[in-house]
Amino acid sequence: MKHFLLLVTLLILTRPVTFAQKKNEDYKLHIKKASSPIVIDGAMDEQAWLDADVATDFFSILPMDTSFARVRTDVRMTYNDHTLYLVATCFHGPIEGPYYVESLRRDFSFGKNDNFLLFMDPFDDQTNGFSFGTNAAGAQWDGIMYNGGSVDLSWDNKWTSAVKNYDDRYVFEMAVPFKSIRYKNGITNWGINFSRLDLKTTEKSSWAPVPRQFPSASLAYTGILVWDQPPPAAGPNISVIPYTLGRVAKNYEEGTDADVTGDVGADAKIALTSSLNLDLTINPDFSQVDVDRQVTNLDRFELFFPERRQFFLENGDLFANFGYSSIRPFFSRRVGLGVPIQFGARLSGRINRNWRVGLMDMQTGKVEKTALPSQNFAVMAVQRRVFARSNIGFLFVNKESINYTPDLNSDKPVYSQYNRNMGLEYNLATSNNKLTGKALFLKSFSPDVKGQDFTQAANLQYAGRKLTVAWQHEYVGKNFTAEAGYVPRKNFIRLSPQVSYNFFPKGKLLLSHGPTLGTYTVFKPDFYLTDNTTFGSYNFVFRKQERFTVWRGYDYVELLFPFDPTNSGKDSLQTGSKHNWASWGTEFSSRPQSVFTYGFSTRYGGYYNDGTRFNFTTDIGYRFQPYVSIALSSSYNKIVMDEPWNTTNFWLIGPRLDVTMTNKLYLTGFLQYNDQQDNVNLNARIQWRYAPASDLFIVYTDNYLPTPYESGLFNVKNRAIVLKFTYWWNI
Repeated sequence: MKHFLLLVTLLILTRPVTFAQKKNEDYKLHIKKASSPIVIDGAMDEQAWLDADVATDFFSILPMDTSFARVRTDVRMTYNDHTLYLVATCFHGPIEGPYYVESLRRDFSFGKNDNFLLFMDPFDDQTNGFSFGTNAAGAQWDGIMYNGGSVDLSWDNKWTSAVKNYDDRYVFEMAVPFKSIRYKNGITNWGINFSRLDLKTTEKSSWAPVPRQFPSASLAYTGILVWDQPPPAAGPNISVIPYTLGRVAKNYEEGTDADVTGDVGADAKIALTSSLNLDLTINPDFSQVDVDRQVTNLDRFELFFPERRQFFLENGDLFANFGYSSIRPFFSRRVGLGVPIQFGARLSGRINRNWRVGLMDMQTGKVEKTALPSQNFAVMAVQRRVFARSNIGFLFVNKESINYTPDLNSDKPVYSQYNRNMGLEYNLATSNNKLTGKALFLKSFSPDVKGQDFTQAANLQYAGRKLTVAWQHEYVGKNFTAEAGYVPRKNFIRLSPQVSYNFFPKGKLLLSHGPTLGTYTVFKPDFYLTDNTTFGSYNFVFRKQERFTVWRGYDYVELLFPFDPTNSGKDSLQTGSKHNWASWGTEFSSRPQSVFTYGFSTRYGGYYNDGTRFNFTTDIGYRFQPYVSIALSSSYNKIVMDEPWNTTNFWLIGPRLDVTMTNKLYLTGFLQYNDQQDNVNLNARIQWRYAPASDLFIVYTDNYLPTPYESGLFNVKNRAIVLKFTYWWNI
């Protein structure tokens, strides 16, 4: 398999690059230089807007993609020497009533807000780009696009916007400096599309038509923004983003005095060209990052939590998306969580339409308490576009301990001297996006390790309007190691076929329904079966956008290591023990256009060692538009087994409060009670965006031991408050 993959890759590299016709190349919006100054106020009363071309006659995507949209949207674009402008007029639909929005918070949930979004592909490669938009109350949305239609909303940059509501419409007006985006000088055709969601009519629409099985963000279906002349060069583009903070923290469990500290640091963004960027960081701090949402862990392997830190995000797909969800040779959360980052640099972006590059180097400091040495993380990524929307990628990762020799006779922890990964992958995406896939080969290098230290995997998916068929296989050698990555399991072969089908009835209740069948089978390298999950589900989508699924599954597991099935410190099942069970469950989510939303999931059936497991989760939300949003998520697990486990009950409860006084001032409160970890976590954050991409944060964190009566209602484990000030300064 390894040699076959390399042969295919060489054939692709050596044949001429050809490009299929773009699906929506006939949809063109001409953009010309502004004939007058523009004020961002949502009024659209400048002469420049009267002179601009109009994109209108949107197509419906949902509930069906066979007609023009019922709700009218008009879009105009123009520019001057420094700024790209857009105005969207979003008319009311045929159904009376207020718009639906969650709050004024940035980067809102797409499906729970009336909104307008722009998807922009400056290189027209139908793979990467930028997204900007708003909900009907004026909350901003911005993200960086990757994988042909995914949007990472953690990305942030400088731009301004305004929304003004009228009796028959709302108007969204925005200005994006050319310095805030990446593009190649001289390219006069950009990929572009506009998306509108109107929850009263449950209609999602787009200017250039998109089939209903794909998101409106699908860059394979963008139209073309035709410039009257090449876009202006962004010019010198250097941004410095310094921060200063003060922190007070106290560890009550250790009984130490309060620790009062202050810190300063900075990020810098230097545009070497209009499409190639150098990011630098010195002594970074990520205290403003949202707290991870906890889960009850009943899995045998490590859980994955996504990256949220701003420094790692732009062009982050070059590094983070190499591989699969459970085979990541580089995972940036391995860098700097619990370990001080001294400095870092990252060069990323495009050389031209066909080549993307990424170079990253991060240096961490020593941790005396755990004897962890100073370490260096270096990553190199290169990506070459081939055919219509496919690409070939190369990745090299080096993690190295600095001036470190392991002392095997010491009682201190022992760390590796180095670990390296090298890999090649081919990402397939056809011009119509119906056929996608990936083929991957990875090899690791570690001291005194040879043989069975590589990984090979591939998948292929066909996504039609009614039929979806997918196949994936993975092999991970027992000596393959990715210390700077995320590979929770080794020494296996996994096969994962899946098929689903949709019916589209003509009635007024159901929009679609249909079955999904799949299996997930894991073998040892000699094809000895160790795991299997086979499932079938039936899915219902209602015309008001409620969703309901019922499923049935069968599981078989042979344990490869001792495992406590409650993950609570009780006794463990033995290596080699075999377990099988059947279970069933349901999932439901209510219509998103209501101010009161709710959803639930259930699971009941067998469990390890002939036990039983019942799980019930809920998600409830209510919003007082547009200023307050209240949400409550909960999960209850009841596990019944023989001694010594007996009956185990786990609760996980997480109320969340979002208060948005304006679209620049937010208060978020998040409480998490985790019965499994015997912990109560409280996180409160105030954010004031006093200038574009510049913030003042106040972050308060508490962790409690939920044991009453000893020192009050709760015993405090640790407590911290951070005051942080950042400013985005363009030089």
